[in-house]
Amino acid sequence: MKARHCPEYQPGPRVCIDCSPLLVRSAGVKTWLYHWINALRASDPAVRSFLEPPPGELLHSAGVNANGARLAALHFFNHMPAGVLDRCISRCDIFHAANLLRVMPRGPLLSATLHDLTAWLMPQFHRRTQVEADRAFATRVLHPAAGIIAVSESTRSDAVRILRINPEKIHVIYPGVPDSYFRVNPEDVSRVAHILGLSKGYFLYIGTVEPRKNIDTLLTAWMSLPLPFRREHELLLAGMPGWECTPTMNRLKELTLENAGVRYLGYLPESQVPPLTAGALALVYPSLYEGFGFPVVQAMAAGCPVIASNVSSLPEITGTAALLVDPRSIGELARAITQMAESTVMRKRLRAEGMERARKFTWQAATARSITFFRNLHASHARR
Repeated sequence: MKARHCPEYQPGPRVCIDCSPLLVRSAGVKTWLYHWINALRASDPAVRSFLEPPPGELLHSAGVNANGARLAALHFFNHMPAGVLDRCISRCDIFHAANLLRVMPRGPLLSATLHDLTAWLMPQFHRRTQVEADRAFATRVLHPAAGIIAVSESTRSDAVRILRINPEKIHVIYPGVPDSYFRVNPEDVSRVAHILGLSKGYFLYIGTVEPRKNIDTLLTAWMSLPLPFRREHELLLAGMPGWECTPTMNRLKELTLENAGVRYLGYLPESQVPPLTAGALALVYPSLYEGFGFPVVQAMAAGCPVIASNVSSLPEITGTAALLVDPRSIGELARAITQMAESTVMRKRLRAEGMERARKFTWQAATARSITFFRNLHASHARR
């Protein structure tokens, strides 16, 4: 008997993923969505996408110039009645929404991923329009959604506490780490070091340059270190300029001219980031809030010791596999950097513990849990 005639056979729900965040200049959310949709599709070819750009390398800087036609389509759907979108995603059981789409379909079940609640907790670190958009997303999607994926227990707890969302409909599914971070070889590390002209032991920050990432405190902590230390080591910063970054960018330029052991590398191709990370004495990530913290998990996977903030999701994600500090304490950050440079034993321990910890965060595991999430969501509503 063929499976479709068997009474026990339960076909999976027809899921459509809103990929509109891939059209804009972004970082964490774009990284998550790019790898998640590809991993889902590899496991279940029936998974569909909405407004997904053509296949290609993940480019955080790509935006309007590269995706003008699809952004025009997004604008069109945002100004049309919901019925227009329903016709375009027909034969869909679950629509997984993102916050750029303002009009939701009426036919399928609605689900979404919640990455963080900084629009409520730290609105001063966002444009006013972004705060308004995130809060509208909560009203339009999160509250009426049949199910929500949270990227950490910390984010789930914030959603229950701040948004008063029923905890039973929020499911934690940790994002994964690309395989390239787990298999960096010494030749790749040497190649990237040569390309970037790296000749000293270095500490590394990776991420967008914006106030929430707390880079100015990191720079102040670095400058508080003795001059001989700063001559022997470098602090490298890699990532895109973000919102309200001008004061920090000006400071980075000044410190570079002063030969203070600080270098801003700008945005790097994705292929260079794993080897650059693996070669660092430590990743230093003093962010004031993270829903998940991709650079931290990627560093652990690459065998790079981590200094991270002791706030939000970061203690949950790192466990005992990182040196955690108060991100607002210049002294704690400076001591952690010094301690990491001087203690080979600590670096070796954190490298080993970090690599083991990172095995919790794979796209295979995230995909399996996501498929279960969609199946359970569909099944629970089909019984009603």
